[in-house]
Amino acid sequence: MVEAPDDDFVWWKHGVIYQVYLRSFQDTDGDGIGDLEGVIRRLDALVALGVDAIWLSPFYASPMKDFGYDVRDHVSVDPVFGDLEVFERLVRAAHRRSLKVIVDFIPNHTSDQHLWFRESRSDLSNPRRDWYVWRDPAPGGGPPNNWRSEFGGPAWTFDPGRGQYYYHAFLRDQPDLNWREPRVAQAMEHVLRFWLDRGVDGFRVDAIHHLFEDAALRDNPPNPDWREGMPEAERWLRIHTIDQSEVHGPVAEMRRFVDSYEDGRILIGEAYLPLDRLMAYYGPAQDGFHLPFNFHLMSTPWTPRAIADLVSAYETRLPAHGWPNWVLGNHDRSRLASRLGPTQARVAAMLLLTLRGTPTLYQGDELGLTDVPIAPDQVRDPWELNLPGQGHGRDPARTPLPWTAGPGGGFTTGTPWLPLGPVGPETHAEAQAADQTSVLAFYRRLLAFRRSSSALTRGDYRPGEVTARTLSYDRCWRDERLRIVLNLSAEPETVAADGDLVLSTGRLIPRRMGRISVRGGEGVILRLAGP
Repeated sequence: MVEAPDDDFVWWKHGVIYQVYLRSFQDTDGDGIGDLEGVIRRLDALVALGVDAIWLSPFYASPMKDFGYDVRDHVSVDPVFGDLEVFERLVRAAHRRSLKVIVDFIPNHTSDQHLWFRESRSDLSNPRRDWYVWRDPAPGGGPPNNWRSEFGGPAWTFDPGRGQYYYHAFLRDQPDLNWREPRVAQAMEHVLRFWLDRGVDGFRVDAIHHLFEDAALRDNPPNPDWREGMPEAERWLRIHTIDQSEVHGPVAEMRRFVDSYEDGRILIGEAYLPLDRLMAYYGPAQDGFHLPFNFHLMSTPWTPRAIADLVSAYETRLPAHGWPNWVLGNHDRSRLASRLGPTQARVAAMLLLTLRGTPTLYQGDELGLTDVPIAPDQVRDPWELNLPGQGHGRDPARTPLPWTAGPGGGFTTGTPWLPLGPVGPETHAEAQAADQTSVLAFYRRLLAFRRSSSALTRGDYRPGEVTARTLSYDRCWRDERLRIVLNLSAEPETVAADGDLVLSTGRLIPRRMGRISVRGGEGVILRLAGP
């Protein structure tokens, strides 16, 4: 049985993280783009929901070629979102409500308009000439190797001024920093210090597995499993461009620096990797990420056996000092209710919030929002613009939140930067808050129960029966024992369970104990008797 000592049970182990995709959360100045003032305005709604921390997408000065992930100045606020005074006011307002604030940290690349890159590309004598990944053309001309951008096309762009190519894992507007240059690490530590000193409670570190590339610039080999319709970047096995062993040194330094601050500051890593490779990002001696994001639920087949096997494999592979975490949605993936349907989306929420570890919610999932169709002339995502018609666009999952009825859905008084979906009583937050059968009301009940239960926030995980339709498991802490039964099919199933029914994804109906019929597409939590 895995128990967390009380003196080591920091907030992020029992808390729930809520991702705020800032552009689409709440606009307050009528420009159609969400802003920091909007987050302040909606903090009470997040308290009512029952989350413990907000993670903000990038708000730094940026040309917005990749909507903030192309940073022009790491220690500033882009005017479209507000200014530094508003950000500091947001942190204070969140802390007054006992909400933590996590911000994005983007160490892999900058904008090509960043002062560092402008100096680096200016000439070979500039002190920052080696701050980015520059290479001479291949013999006979052309890019140094076959590496491809994540967003399509070559990962190398020729700069006539320097007469060299620079590497960019993403857009050509996002040159990769050279972490083999010690002054890059020093500059990035200054960025961490700047925001920690302003009260942030931690960082979600973007694209950490891209931080280093093979020093010998070897070609990536072909991917024998690639098929038409898969992303172009996956045509090659990226063995020389992601997850290089050198990455763990800088991660350990980031961890050391964040841990030098008190009050349980957290470091979260974004790395889409197989489980065995992901575990290395915890570090061998608690010197990696507190939480390397676990995205595997988003790609695992929605069947009881597949999910049970994933949870077992993940729990088994965790290092002794590793704390688990789970993610079911974010700004890069199709929305949960679009992937699974509205009924199973509730079951998925119960899974996410009752597994052992720290869950992260994506804004709008608590309203049951689905992907919004985006017309070709409305596309904003650079990935879709680079590879039109291939289905890689992320705009449908990034559309604004509907807070109230009306044309702008309470999100904006202007024209939203992306179209809202249908704004009706079944979708917007104000109506759902007043409807006890709504998705929002269900999330509130589930989060409140989670917060009240030591078995869910710190208890161990015990696998249970798995059938073709249902998945069950127990969560136990001292004298509290809960059983979660999830029906992933449309047909009812009767299962053995001797206890009190305390929560359902649907209407709570008293059941005969000893054996319980779980409706199709229903999840239930039972309080069991005995140890």
